[in-house]
Amino acid sequence: MAEPIAIEGLTKVYSGGATALRDVSLAVDPGTFLVLLGPSGSGKTTLLRSLAGIERITSGTIMIGGTVVADGRVHVPPDRRDASMVFQDYALWPHLRIRDNVAFALRRRRVSRAEARVRAEAMLARVGLGALVERYPNELSGGEQQRVALARALIGDTGLMLCDEPLSNLDADLRERMRVEISALVREAGATTVYITHDQAEAFALADVIGVLERGRLVQFGTPEEIYTAPASPFVARFTGLSGELGVRVLGAQRHGVTEVIPAPVRQAGDTAGPAAGAPGRSFHARSPFDLAGARDGVVMIRPTGIRICSSDDGEHHLAGTVSDVAFRGRGYEHAVDVPGHGRLTGIFADVRASRGQPVGLRLEQAGCLLYPAGSEPPE
Repeated sequence: MAEPIAIEGLTKVYSGGATALRDVSLAVDPGTFLVLLGPSGSGKTTLLRSLAGIERITSGTIMIGGTVVADGRVHVPPDRRDASMVFQDYALWPHLRIRDNVAFALRRRRVSRAEARVRAEAMLARVGLGALVERYPNELSGGEQQRVALARALIGDTGLMLCDEPLSNLDADLRERMRVEISALVREAGATTVYITHDQAEAFALADVIGVLERGRLVQFGTPEEIYTAPASPFVARFTGLSGELGVRVLGAQRHGVTEVIPAPVRQAGDTAGPAAGAPGRSFHARSPFDLAGARDGVVMIRPTGIRICSSDDGEHHLAGTVSDVAFRGRGYEHAVDVPGHGRLTGIFADVRASRGQPVGLRLEQAGCLLYPAGSEPPE
């Protein structure tokens, strides 16, 4: 049966004084696939290990299935939390055949050896390894070993599954195929799942809800659509995919979350007087999750969906620049464009290839341009 999770005010401070988690609170409904997203050092692994019982928390409360498993005084050990874990490095027993690796997960449930072997073979068949049950882990590829680890986690039929970056050791093609398999198998099992990654594309593809962590704090919690369309801070916007950032001057009052702005070229290092380098560009509209009352300066975070290449002569562009690089992506071409006074914008998609060194115009689309007031990020 899928278990709900409730975390209140979770803080973890290590013995040396380093704070890994700061007052994290969240609630996860039964059967939900939660992805914790963040860079290295953001606290996502510590949060997962705290849920598993591998780490003792400093303060706060963790509840699984309505039962307090940690509150700073109480600490329920990992083997009593009814959770399964899929590790980044597979964590398979090298001296056991893969059938026995999977069957081992049933030992604590007092399943007979014969029944455990039968159930292990059935689970391995579900993940596409039915013909390999007699092999040892070192006789399998990385993707096959990860399937074994997944089968071992699923066979326990626990209410909570914890996944510690299980795809990070696989190549790109295999990672995508395993992502689809994990999504299908975990949802079929109906378990509540907590999955950590630093890959935003993987997070968006897998998650029902996403929690974004920055320096130990949970800075946003919502659906993939909410995280992408309304990132709560410039950090969240950057970490979930940008073509670039643009300093702007706010021209008008905010109406229905939309504001008119004009690019404000960045002054180059060494400039002491005169205007900043580069043409200012034409005004455009951007969306903002903030109240911009009184703001004069801001920064626009540009999603790849918010910028397109056009002719530099058509009068419809907001910025002009020169193509510095182009990459074929199968469905079309991604361009990097250098814009005088504004730096380089990347990941600009077009159906037609532009040549390196070619002058181009750039049109900015309101839906993919996110405006934040200057200085809206917290200090380091």
